[in-house]
Amino acid sequence: MKLYVSVDMEGITGLPDATYVDSSKHNYERGRKLMTDEVNYVIESAIANQASEILVNDSHSKMNNLLVEDLYPDAQLITGDVKPLSMVQGLDSSCDGAIFLGYHARAAQPGVMSHSMTFGVRNFYINDVAVGELGLNAYLAGYYEVPILMVAGDDRVADEAEQLIPNIVTAVVKESISRSAVKTLTPKKAGVLLQNKTEKAIHNLSSAEPLTPPASPTLRIEFANYGQAEWASLMPGTKIEPNSTTVAFKAKDILEAYQAMLVMTELAMRTTFN
Repeated sequence: MKLYVSVDMEGITGLPDATYVDSSKHNYERGRKLMTDEVNYVIESAIANQASEILVNDSHSKMNNLLVEDLYPDAQLITGDVKPLSMVQGLDSSCDGAIFLGYHARAAQPGVMSHSMTFGVRNFYINDVAVGELGLNAYLAGYYEVPILMVAGDDRVADEAEQLIPNIVTAVVKESISRSAVKTLTPKKAGVLLQNKTEKAIHNLSSAEPLTPPASPTLRIEFANYGQAEWASLMPGTKIEPNSTTVAFKAKDILEAYQAMLVMTELAMRTTFN
């Protein structure tokens, strides 16, 4: 069994705020260590439950956070950017199942450090379904017919996963008090939880189903200000919806929609307020 693991950082045990996930802040090295330890708990459990190949994709910020020297030796790691498929780089039809670890709630929703890709995004929509990073990544996994077996993070992303993906296994390692405060398990206690949930998720593989994306979807991105929408609309095939900061793109499939999202959000980040 080949298992794919996408690892974000905001949903890792014990991390309450940006000082742990921003490489310029004082708690970042602690966050990296906790993130790497958490991945190892999942890998060890997966191997104990018949996973023969494990591919880990570092999916936070510049995507070079995981400490490769401390990673479980039998795993392979994708690290750094630029990646054509960003948070799901390396995921394809050769994977039997995927786990999303350290994930967080989508933008404009309660949850620790909630956001969607960049802080200029208020909402992503696939057709009329509001999604965040979790939803976009799950749909792209579905494009390759790969089921999401488990989502781990705070209680709010667990709620989001359960609403979007039938029969998903969730592992709640912390509860959101506010966007920058949590009630958290200790890392060792969370490790036991993650190992048990990983075992359960793998045992459920035979009944897990991919999240099938819509054919020819329309991607809509609502930005925080009009300047961001203007930059995003420079991509061919896009248009700004009237009287809004929402930019729409009609895609041939979810793969094209996903890559359009990456281009549009990167363009939008060029906006300044000078």
